[in-house]
Amino acid sequence: MTDDMTKTREIKALVFDVFGTVVDWRSGVAREAQAFLSRHAPGLDPFEFADAWRREYSPAMEEVRSGRRPYVRLDVLHRENLVKVLSRRGIAGVPDAQVDALNLAWHHLDPWPDAVEALYRLKRRFIIAPLSNGNIRLMVDIAKRASLPWDAILGAEVVRAYKPSPRVYSETAEILGIAPAELCLVAAHNSDLAAARQCGLATAFVARTTEHGAHQKTDLEAQEAWDFVVDDLLALAALLGCTA
Repeated sequence: MTDDMTKTREIKALVFDVFGTVVDWRSGVAREAQAFLSRHAPGLDPFEFADAWRREYSPAMEEVRSGRRPYVRLDVLHRENLVKVLSRRGIAGVPDAQVDALNLAWHHLDPWPDAVEALYRLKRRFIIAPLSNGNIRLMVDIAKRASLPWDAILGAEVVRAYKPSPRVYSETAEILGIAPAELCLVAAHNSDLAAARQCGLATAFVARTTEHGAHQKTDLEAQEAWDFVVDDLLALAALLGCTA
């Protein structure tokens, strides 16, 4: 407990992974895709479609991280990935306007039940912001829909690099004018936290065991001794002394 209290006193800002940690991307994308699929592929499960779309996420970003492609915002990658998924499932002849509209599914996501209240509590004591691979407009739209009370919008588009590139973490601390140890990444993904720790950030793991559905096999528990390990964001707020 003493170590937790010492670490808490050092922290000045909390930054959050968003997709999966703060918002439920899978249910939101499936909900938005359902009407589209009822017109163009009525036999296709919208959750399977959401999963297929998400599987293109990391490979697309790796093209940028590797330097094989200049930085482009995630909205662009999402649309390119959507076109790939439609093609692979034999869904052809969809007007561009409908593809554009479906691509906005990622802007219309709902928060996990604990997220909004927890963020308001944490905001009273800490600077809070997203540290997402999502672009600025995407993060703004999600925040407005979900009532997420960010103090700033930070992340990939601000530094023009995708996590887990080290500069995303180190430059975010520099932007906030604090030392890396004074910045804590909150995430449901062990790999994200590992990259942040290598850059000197504090780390908080929050379990989201149904991010990928009922049969999720990854990130079911903390895989390292992160600075804080909690079952939800309200528990993190309590641990950091941000009570109701």
